[in-house]
Amino acid sequence: MRSVWKGHIRFSLVSIPIQIFNAVESKGNISFKQLHNEDHGRVKYKKVCASCEEEVPYGDIVKGYEYEPDQYVVLKPEELSALKLKSTKAIDIEAFVDMDEVPASRYEAVYFVGPNGEVAQKTFSLFCQTLKKSGKAGVGRIILRDREDVVLMKTHKQGLVMYKLRYPYELRSIDDVPDLAEVEVDQAQLDLAQTLVASLEKPFSEIDFTDRYKNALMELVDDKISGKEIVTISEEEDAAPVVDIMDALKASIEAAKKKKSA
Repeated sequence: MRSVWKGHIRFSLVSIPIQIFNAVESKGNISFKQLHNEDHGRVKYKKVCASCEEEVPYGDIVKGYEYEPDQYVVLKPEELSALKLKSTKAIDIEAFVDMDEVPASRYEAVYFVGPNGEVAQKTFSLFCQTLKKSGKAGVGRIILRDREDVVLMKTHKQGLVMYKLRYPYELRSIDDVPDLAEVEVDQAQLDLAQTLVASLEKPFSEIDFTDRYKNALMELVDDKISGKEIVTISEEEDAAPVVDIMDALKASIEAAKKKKSA
């Protein structure tokens, strides 16, 4: 595994050499090329000016910020370069927080963090065990690809998981979701619903995460390669009948019990 960043974790006077790795595997992702339906030639894109309708070379393209409709401030490359923050090659821990305090919507990209060399192992392990014992996560800042990000680090096995956090301005408010209201529910229905949840409980590690769409897509691709005729059978699902919520909950609990005992 190749690291994407090397530097230090710093909190107070303690400095720990670390390296960061992408936690997301992209090799298994399926991507498509756009082709011309007539001759299957690759489709290319040209950058064309909306005013003069001429193709614009890359060197003639500048960046503009639209502050009003069709009104732009043009920013030169050297002006943008002057704004880039110089990496200090250090993640300065600004605070330690409870994981429960961080809304799930704030999490973005995920990385693995490990010590940079055997010399750093002891101090790195001390930091990990301190986080584990305290039940806290460290919050700091890092400069990746010329942008400063706020990150959160928590323990995972013998290492750390680092999450880039979204800034508050990047998120919409759940209060803007329509029809949200605290509605009084029937206690008997709530008790049955909780029983149903308990009957379906299982460890996260036992959940089947098979990518069924990817498997079906690759099977289709393999069939195409081998020249098989592709036949699609469409089956329309019958509309679910309207049933009493109590009857539905009781039936669901019985079905879950049978599935668990099978």
